Amino acid sequence: MTKKWDYSMCDVLKYVTPTPMIDSDLSDEQKIAIITEKFTDILTTLGMDLSNDSLADSPARIARMYVNEVFKGLDVKNFPKITVIENDMKYDQMIVVRDVTVISTCEHHFVTIDGRATIAYIPNQKVIGLSKINRVADFFARRPQVQERLTKQIADCLVHVLETPHVAVHINAKHYCVISRGVEDAASTTVTCDLRGDFREDIGTRTEFMSHCQTGKIS
Repeated sequence: MTKKWDYSMCDVLKYVTPTPMIDSDLSDEQKIAIITEKFTDILTTLGMDLSNDSLADSPARIARMYVNEVFKGLDVKNFPKITVIENDMKYDQMIVVRDVTVISTCEHHFVTIDGRATIAYIPNQKVIGLSKINRVADFFARRPQVQERLTKQIADCLVHVLETPHVAVHINAKHYCVISRGVEDAASTTVTCDLRGDFREDIGTRTEFMSHCQTGKIS
């Protein structure tokens, strides 16, 4: 019978590059109430008329969006259920998932990071359902982030869960803190890469992986 292993965020957390966070015992409802109040102050300070029908519910909408969607990766209970199975077929070649959507938020200006990831591993004793790779990337993206940390967190998680040193993560992303403010450069993208095991040490494996990364494009 094929063996299965289930993982939760509590299993993986100590192996993953940390996000700067403090402990909080607030419930989701408490967080939403506090953020709603603070965003009411922010919008009023900016001169917005919250008695207008279009704006009246904006503070609460923003609060729910932050807690339940955009920053849901800050709550360990939202870590996806990950099941890996024994590599009965003895597959020992590269497995690559390309064009993984990465939507995150820059922790410096709290605007969008919009990118694509190419994620690969060479299995040892375990293989993972392909959609779980996308879910891992999405979980860590749903935090205030810098791209370098996000890249490492995805790689850290997969190295631990899959028990293989051979993992690679490549992210190519647009940063709206560059596009919408400051230099206002809409064309540039940022590339980060974390190569481990044979992806780092073996030139053939590295070259093959990087060739897959070239197909991922940000429009």
